[in-house]
Amino acid sequence: MEALPVRWWADGGFVEAPAYQAVHIVGVRGQPDRDTARRTIRLALLAALAEASGLHSARIRLCGAPGEAPYALLDDGRRIHLAISHDGDVSVAALRVDGGFVGIDLMRVTDIPDWQAVAHDYLGPACTAALARVPAPARAAAFARAWSGREARLKCLGLPLAEWRADDDARLAACACRPLVVPEGYVGSLAG
Repeated sequence: MEALPVRWWADGGFVEAPAYQAVHIVGVRGQPDRDTARRTIRLALLAALAEASGLHSARIRLCGAPGEAPYALLDDGRRIHLAISHDGDVSVAALRVDGGFVGIDLMRVTDIPDWQAVAHDYLGPACTAALARVPAPARAAAFARAWSGREARLKCLGLPLAEWRADDDARLAACACRPLVVPEGYVGSLAG
């Protein structure tokens, strides 16, 4: 499956990559701290929303309390679903202008010493078994891809991160999920 490009925001503008159908994916890199990353990714989201909607950014309001799915209200009455993810010095966000839901997740690839317990608790027994078959040098990236895909799907459905339950598998599988083109050492997923 081909990875989706991210439009990287730098120096007040986008560097590359068009929108993917009704979904716009933006990102920022090299932010010195989480607060700066949050402010900067929101600037990129506002710019992408203004571009996609044809409205000036002053006519767009970003909403959503911590722990709540973010969204934008446009002064023409539209509500746009958003998703945001941060890890390390990279942040990514997605917006969906067709009224549909969207989820995005970014994860740095790192070895997790207790990956089996974490995978069992959050990704389920089938995914844990599949990860156990991956050669050790490639397992950290495989774990990050599995985790990122699950988080993106949960966000798309408006669900919080929770331990794995068998009855969630079919609902999560119904969300199409695609990988993102992100900096080396990270993986990202978009669900929608």
